[in-house]
Amino acid sequence: MAFVTEAEMIRKVTEEVARRLGVDPASAPAPSVVSPLAQGIVPVGISARHVHVTAAQVELLFGPGAKLTPMKPLSQPGQFAAEETVTLVSPRGRTLERVRILGPARSDTQVELSQTDCIFLGIKAPVRASGDHRDSGGILIVGPKGHLSISTGVIRANRHLHLHTSEAALLGLKDNAEIAVRINGERPAIFFGVQVRVSDKFAADLHLDTDDGNAIGLPANATAQIIKG
Repeated sequence: MAFVTEAEMIRKVTEEVARRLGVDPASAPAPSVVSPLAQGIVPVGISARHVHVTAAQVELLFGPGAKLTPMKPLSQPGQFAAEETVTLVSPRGRTLERVRILGPARSDTQVELSQTDCIFLGIKAPVRASGDHRDSGGILIVGPKGHLSISTGVIRANRHLHLHTSEAALLGLKDNAEIAVRINGERPAIFFGVQVRVSDKFAADLHLDTDDGNAIGLPANATAQIIKG
């Protein structure tokens, strides 16, 4: 049996209704399918623990001349998970190994963890937007060729929605707006206080951490429904 697309099915129904009404099907309005995004439905991505470092720090951790090696692309254009990983060592001496670095290299160092990670390491990290290191603590980052001690920059990333400028315009949302989202899973939930981040370098994707995803039993290829306000 041939696969019938939603648009084709709508077209056939429209033509059949036109015939029953005695209207020339050719003059019937063209069928349209409203995109999921136009309905406020966005994909959901889980952001596991990771590290951002500068180009100079890549060389410090992995040796002179070292550069990040792309392993796989991320949801945001131009960003990637690197082959390179590091070990995080807390002041209590507890460690998390094989923590992936995300590229490309940035202008500042940042370590993003979940609350579960923080409990294991015996540290506290505030919930912050990326780049906001207010009241954040530090950690030791160890690579195969060197180590780096940072005094600030360890955060738990806030829930946030990336949108391209055109996508934000379609949804009537502005940069730094705050919304709620509903996500279905084994334990459906509504998350409040989701920051909207708009840029012509972004693509629609809701970012949650592993604790959020595990709490609701987030399924693969999950989507979220935007609730404005």
